[in-house]
Amino acid sequence: MNKLFTLGLPAPLRPQLVLLVAIVLPGVGQVLNNTPWRGLMMLFFMLMLGVITYNLAAPGVSVVGRFAGGLFVYAISVMDAYYWARYRWARHEVAR
Repeated sequence: MNKLFTLGLPAPLRPQLVLLVAIVLPGVGQVLNNTPWRGLMMLFFMLMLGVITYNLAAPGVSVVGRFAGGLFVYAISVMDAYYWARYRWARHEVAR
């Protein structure tokens, strides 16, 4: 099971770097974790729910309230990217 990381594959990126990239560029944290479809799916749902909540929000709602659906998926995607980067880093450290 640990032979996967000893076959000469490059080490995974540090979780802090993946977290920083995921905060700045939504969906790219998942791409750095070698799950590009997951990042694309997060980006799609972020945009879709942002548009839906923007159109359904009342006129007097704040900007955060208007894009609440997209911001919710954004927060989940950042946490998800960091979690999996931390998991991959820990697996790499154990295999070393």
